[in-house]
Amino acid sequence: MSRTAVSAGGIVFRRAEEGIEIVLVGRTDERLWALPKGTPDPGETLEETALREVREETGLEVRILDTVGQVEYWYTAPDGERVQKTVHYYLMEPIGGDTANHDHEFDVVTWRHLSEAERLLTHRNQLPMLHRAWERIARIPASPPRSPR
Repeated sequence: MSRTAVSAGGIVFRRAEEGIEIVLVGRTDERLWALPKGTPDPGETLEETALREVREETGLEVRILDTVGQVEYWYTAPDGERVQKTVHYYLMEPIGGDTANHDHEFDVVTWRHLSEAERLLTHRNQLPMLHRAWERIARIPASPPRSPR
């Protein structure tokens, strides 16, 4: 038996003096680093899910700038059933909030330079999403820097 599942999340970026930084969420006890994402609530669109999950997991208020793409993979659920999961990612920029206000699903939320984010990501299937996001970021004109924490 198998089933499908869907999630949505964001690649949140900012321009810093050292270059482009990306938000990563982490669990230090498991040495897990990931892009924020989650499952839709009933009636939510994928965009609404991505905005909510990023807000909950990072503490940041964000806006969607573009669609980045999707990642598909299989995993085995605790009940032994095979699940084909599709995760939709959106390029986002912070418009407020504070990473200190993230929920307890992750114990660390941090801004990392793009090259370090590539190295740290636990789920290597997220790397193509980072590369696509980078291509889109490069086409966005720089605005005066904002520094949400």
